[in-house]
Amino acid sequence: MAIQFQPMRSLIYVDVVKEDYRHMLKHWLYYHHVPESMAQFGPYVSKYAFYPALPTPPEGDRFGAHRMQLTEHYWLVNPMESSFKNKALSEFFPIDVLKWQGNIPDDEIVQILEGEETTKVGGDDARTTGGNNGCPPFIFAFVPICWEEDFKGANRTIEDGPNYRWQFVMKYPDGVSIEEGDKWFYEEVVPKFQAMPDVLRMLSSKIIQEINECPYQRVVEMWFNCPSAWYRSVVENAKEIKKPSWAKYDQFPYLQPKFEISSLFLTDTAESDNYTQYRGYIPMR
Repeated sequence: MAIQFQPMRSLIYVDVVKEDYRHMLKHWLYYHHVPESMAQFGPYVSKYAFYPALPTPPEGDRFGAHRMQLTEHYWLVNPMESSFKNKALSEFFPIDVLKWQGNIPDDEIVQILEGEETTKVGGDDARTTGGNNGCPPFIFAFVPICWEEDFKGANRTIEDGPNYRWQFVMKYPDGVSIEEGDKWFYEEVVPKFQAMPDVLRMLSSKIIQEINECPYQRVVEMWFNCPSAWYRSVVENAKEIKKPSWAKYDQFPYLQPKFEISSLFLTDTAESDNYTQYRGYIPMR
């Protein structure tokens, strides 16, 4: 089958389960993963960038906060097509990375530091790990290249100031249809946030689940002036958002952290727009 032109954006949420692992995860990302990724998908990815996660605000954990980074790709084709199954070089993806990100249980053993042989997993296999082992799923969400829905702040420009961005992916609990869940989202969640003065921008898209069976259904992004404005809106004022009949949790967002909602807190700009900024792994003297 011929490869089809299919422009899409993808979002990978990267967590780090404890600070002992942050520098090791960053080493793997910049020393191994960036050059290997660009060598593999350079011809069919137009943008590849890392956005560092900001510190988690108070009560951010119950929104499934991820503490490392957002990885963003702009794809020209669907990389999950069978045409891409034969790769000349496999990724170096040690299983430790999945421990550091929280997608498999942490046995607190770093194989390379313990002098053990490093267990490696396939990159595509790694990106479908978790969710059925008691750990959160690896979040690799494909979305339309442009936002589908614009709920608030359409005239905002870069001159209006820096933005504190809250991006989250969500799914409704098992047994709740998308239609039933969306009724609550559109009739209760969206209007309440539209009315909050601290919410500067609100956008959303459906996740294209058929690409890689991502368990999440929707991505939402809201902008604020600062973490305090986020807290006023999402923790204090969101108490007015009615609990849906199907919810198992008593506080907004009424979803299970890291299984039904996962979040990142971001600035406007990337730490590394890898195609234009990456110059190899150059350590400090």
